[in-house]
Amino acid sequence: MVAVTAQTSLSVIRPCVTRTRFLTGSSGKLNRELAVKPAAAASVGSFKVEAKKGEWLPGLASPSYLDGSLAGDNGFDPLGLAEDPENLRWFVQAELVNGRWAMLGVAGMLLPEVLTSVGIINVPKWYDAGKAQYFASSSTLFVIEFILFHYVEIRRWQDIKNPGSVNQDPIFKQYSLPPNEVGYPGGIFNPLNFAPSLEAKEKEIANGRLAMLAFLGFIVQHNVTGKGPFDNLLQHLSDPWHNTIVQTLSGN
Repeated sequence: MVAVTAQTSLSVIRPCVTRTRFLTGSSGKLNRELAVKPAAAASVGSFKVEAKKGEWLPGLASPSYLDGSLAGDNGFDPLGLAEDPENLRWFVQAELVNGRWAMLGVAGMLLPEVLTSVGIINVPKWYDAGKAQYFASSSTLFVIEFILFHYVEIRRWQDIKNPGSVNQDPIFKQYSLPPNEVGYPGGIFNPLNFAPSLEAKEKEIANGRLAMLAFLGFIVQHNVTGKGPFDNLLQHLSDPWHNTIVQTLSGN
């Protein structure tokens, strides 16, 4: 909710609601409804302008199965993938997990590149990390990761199908999921003890979505320029008028 308060010398201000029709002739609402509310009928009154949370596209009504109760729900489902309630429960968790991995991935791609560029550490760039030699071969590491991820996802699926059946950490048994909560383990994964409030979930899913887009941008950027995001940023800052996406795509 966005609120702006201002003073006016008008004695009376009538409420005003702006509506529009967009894309179709139906009674679609603009994604931002402005309402001016009177505070008092005095010589100097105050009024509040409020912007209500709207749909992802102006005038396009949200699907009936997306009622705004989920964190980050802006009515975006053009393909109707979440129409089935069972699928929706799984997609919510899938987006959350992928968003969390994307946030870790973007940090893991960007920070080592920055720290290596300034001389604090010396590690390969993220696109060359797979070429380095580790304690085991790449195929062995892949099998280990596959088994661990498979185990975690089976537990998650079991808890989604039967809430509360797999809600306790098998190693750190003092940590468990809140009642009827899936995907917010808390405990060792929440050292600052943030409450799983709607506001916190909104922030997490928003940052997760941004990280997924950033991860995709890093991949595309490297395929086009052959460099990492920090190197591309330094190149742009060295000559902002000529080192841009336009010159890059045009091959100049």
